[in-house]
Order: sequence, then C-alpha cells, then structure tokens
Amino acid sequence: MFNNSETLATSAILLIAIAVLVWGFNRARPYGKVGILSWLQSVVLMAPWLLFFSLFAAGIYLNLVGVLVLLLASTIIYIYLGNRLRKAGQDVMLRQKASERLREQQETLQQEESSTDTTETETAQNTNKPPIPEEDLKTIQGLFGIDTFFSTETIPYQDGAIFKGNLRGDPEKVYQQLSSKLEAALGEKYRLFLVESPENKPVVIVLPSTNDPQTSTTGQNILAIALMVATIISSLEAFSLLLGFDLFNNLNRFQEPFPLVIGLAIILGAHEIGHRIIAQRYGIRLSLPFFLPSLQIGSFGAFTRIESLLPSRTVLFELAFAGPAIGGLVSLLMLVTGLILSQPGSLFQVPTQFFQGSILVGSLAKVILGSQLQESIVDVHPLTVIGWLGLVITALNLMPAGQLDGGRIVQAIYGRKTARRTTVATLIVLGIVAIINPSNPIPLYWGILILFLQRSLERPSLNELTEPDDARAALGLLALFLMLATLIPLSPGLAGKLGIGM
Repeated sequence: MFNNSETLATSAILLIAIAVLVWGFNRARPYGKVGILSWLQSVVLMAPWLLFFSLFAAGIYLNLVGVLVLLLASTIIYIYLGNRLRKAGQDVMLRQKASERLREQQETLQQEESSTDTTETETAQNTNKPPIPEEDLKTIQGLFGIDTFFSTETIPYQDGAIFKGNLRGDPEKVYQQLSSKLEAALGEKYRLFLVESPENKPVVIVLPSTNDPQTSTTGQNILAIALMVATIISSLEAFSLLLGFDLFNNLNRFQEPFPLVIGLAIILGAHEIGHRIIAQRYGIRLSLPFFLPSLQIGSFGAFTRIESLLPSRTVLFELAFAGPAIGGLVSLLMLVTGLILSQPGSLFQVPTQFFQGSILVGSLAKVILGSQLQESIVDVHPLTVIGWLGLVITALNLMPAGQLDGGRIVQAIYGRKTARRTTVATLIVLGIVAIINPSNPIPLYWGILILFLQRSLERPSLNELTEPDDARAALGLLALFLMLATLIPLSPGLAGKLGIGM
C-alpha cells in the first residue's frame, strides 16, 4: 500500500498534468479549429509516454514491441493531424489576415493625419536626441510606413533608439522588409530588433552593430580547454571508482575506465554536434563548450555561449533543442542496448535500488529485464550505466532555467516573462530538494551554478514577436516532460509494487 506522502505525490503529479492540459486547451480554444488541432498534436505527442507511465504505475507492463507500437501510432496520428492543421489553417489564416488588414487600413485612415502632425511636433520639441547621427536617424525613420510599422515616437535607448508605433502586418514579413531596407540604406552599421515593450506593444529598436555579441577571448578559450582536460580526468576518476579502485592511487590502471570515458565522450560530443549543426545552418557563431567536470558522474555536460544575434525565437528553439535531442537519443539507445545485453556475468553488479533513481530508467528496465529486478543484485552491461548517465546529463541541461538548454527552450516558446518565472521556480525547487536530501550534493551544486552563472536569459532575437510553431512547441513540451521523468525517482512504495527491489 502507498503511504500518505506517496499518495500526495501521486495526486500532485496528476493535478499538475490535468492543469497543463486544461491550460493548453484554454490557450488554444480562442484560435478555433486550428488551435484545437494544434493542441491535439501536443496531446498525441505526449500520449504514448503518459499512457506508458500510467500503465506502469498500475502494474501493467508493456514489452519493447508494445512501446514501439505506441510510438508508431502516435507518429501516424501526429502526421495526420498535421495535414488537417495545414488544410484548416490556410483558410482560417487568410480570413483572419484579411479582416486584420481591413481593420488596420481603417485605423490608418483615421490616425494618419493626426499621427503625422503629432510626430512632427514631438520630433521638433524633443531635446533628448538619440545618439544615432541625425542623418542616419532620418534615414531610419524613412524606412517606416503605414504598410509595415507606423512610427509615432522616437526615444533614445543605449547607443541607439526605440521607435514606438503600430505594427501594420505580419511580424515576420515586417521584420524582413525593415531589416532589408536598413541594410540597403546603411549597410551593416546598425541592427534592427522587432520586440515587445513592457506595455505588451510592438516596438522597433535600432542599435549600432558595435553592440553585437563579442567572440570569446583568448583567456576564455584557454579556460574552455582547461575544463575539457579536467573533465577527462574527473571522468577517469569517476569510472575508476565505479570499477572498484581509485585512479589517483593506481595510475597504471588508467586504461580500465578508458572505454567508459569514451562512451561518455560520445554522448557529450553528440550533444555539442547537435548544437553546431543548427548553428552552421543559420550562420551562428558558438563558443567552445565549457565542460563541467564532476567526480560523481564524470561530467555535468557543457555550457556553450551564443556569439551571434539570433534572427528569431524559432532559431533559438532549434539551437537549444538540437543538442539534448541528439545527445538524449544516443543516451537512450545506449541504455536500451545495455539493458538488452545485460546478463549474468556482465561487468557491473548493481543493487536493484539503482533502478529506483529514475521513473524513465526504472520503467524501461522493468520492461526489458522483467523479473530480474526482483533480485537484490542485477548484472548490467556497461552501456546501461553510460546510457543512464547520458540521460541524467541531458535532463540536467534541460532544466527550465536561464541559459540552460531548457531555459532557452522555454524562452523561445513562451517568451521572456515565462522564462524568468521558470528560472525562479527551478531555483526554488533545487533549494527545497537540497534541504530535504542533503546527502545528494547535485541539486545544491546546480542551484549555485544557475544562480551565479546561468540565471540570465538569452538576449532578445532580432524578431522577438514571431513565436515558434505548434509542432516545435509540442517537441519542447515533450523534452521537458522527459526531463522530469528522468530526474524524478520512483518512490519505494511504488517501486515495491512494481517489483523493482526486494
């Protein structure tokens, strides 16, 4: 039977799941059929995992074939809904844009004369001129129009200016038109941002290109290389302890943990390759990875600085998502392969409680190993350990905070306000976990790391108004869900009910 704390935890998780579904439905409902179809896509993408874990909690275990069938069915339905969404979206969006265009034209006719007079008066009376040279400022103001962005006020801002006014078209198209005109008129001298003001109104910000992100200094590159060497050493030490000896006292045995270090390096490398594939596609500069050495698991992954302005939130999402997606898939493949290859006499003998540390790992182990998890000790293949460590590293980097991959994903999908809130919430949760379980230093370590190094959000994209599409939002939600499933452990009562442990 479950004790009270387990019942409360189960109820809380259920209520959170229901709240997320209701929130998503309410967010999608105002968009009519298109919104509901988009919401259903998100549900279908999540459904196999939710069903799998629900059946698992009820004591019903699907084998590996059953899990693959669920994923295949989900993919087919997802593609079908995507086709329906595109067909429904074309007509709805055309009607919506036509009505918005008509309304905007009516507003323009009513406001054009009075707004023009007001703008001229304000410009004449404004004694705080922007730091942009007057000739350049007039050129920039001439870029705006009633069919793109109708500027009504110019305000000095840092080394440039903010232009308040009314957006007169689709943000993506307006941004492309204005940025192309700016480049044609003044070359690479300035950068144009289309963002949302604190009053939730679109504004244009123009800043000199000298404010662009700077490339890493020589000192920073040296630090990145030093951290990589430290990570290799910490990985060798961590895996040597896992093999039953201390490397620092047995340097002649360094070759024994070396294959395990190679496996971990493949996962870390796959993660970085994912980021750099997207960066190369969009011409974005990335710094060298700053690896985080760890004596507990070898490495906590790496931080990578973005050294270019991002064109849109969609690019930010793809850049943040690609690393965990590739690294996570490689880790999951290693884990499943390791579980399949595990047999009596395998290299590692681990206590069954080993599989209670993660809902995702424990459930997959139950599906593949079955009754073996009822023994006190289980022999596992080394790929099992490496795969799980890879999943943990991926999940830690997917926490929705600051400039972690998870924080970038939340910022890309839901905006900067929500990203700030999830950063604070993540820090609070890590603090609570560190207090409840002081024997585990990892939550405290990550809380300090985020607080002092990673709590700031990424700088705004050039086009901050256009959100990623619903397919990307669904993938981001799935990534955050799998992050929780990896990091949240099975309770002893639930693990016992499922036959994991004695």
